[in-house]
Amino acid sequence: MNDETRYLLLRTLEANPAISQRELAQTLDISLGKANYCLKALIEKGLVKASNFRNNQNKLAYAYLLTPRGVEEKARMTVGFLRRKMAEYEALQQEIERLRKEVERQGGSIIAPVRPDRS
Repeated sequence: MNDETRYLLLRTLEANPAISQRELAQTLDISLGKANYCLKALIEKGLVKASNFRNNQNKLAYAYLLTPRGVEEKARMTVGFLRRKMAEYEALQQEIERLRKEVERQGGSIIAPVRPDRS
């Protein structure tokens, strides 16, 4: 399991511990088998604990709770993820500026991007 998948799993489980494996797979756009495999790996690493409970349909279900180690790992991964995204953002800003200057040097004009109405 890659870091992004691990991060998304931990984030999703923290927000919704009672999520089913099927719902987790759908949320993360992964197969049910991969969701099961990843959950088992997180449990084995001590990042997640599975606890039984009865859901609203009186069926036995699991709550996937982040352990203190899991919370710490998610926080560490959040910082790393944020750093990567900020570096990508800065690189993208530089690329946009370079392209703008290139268009201007060639005598063209820049057309502002169309933004969706947020009302």
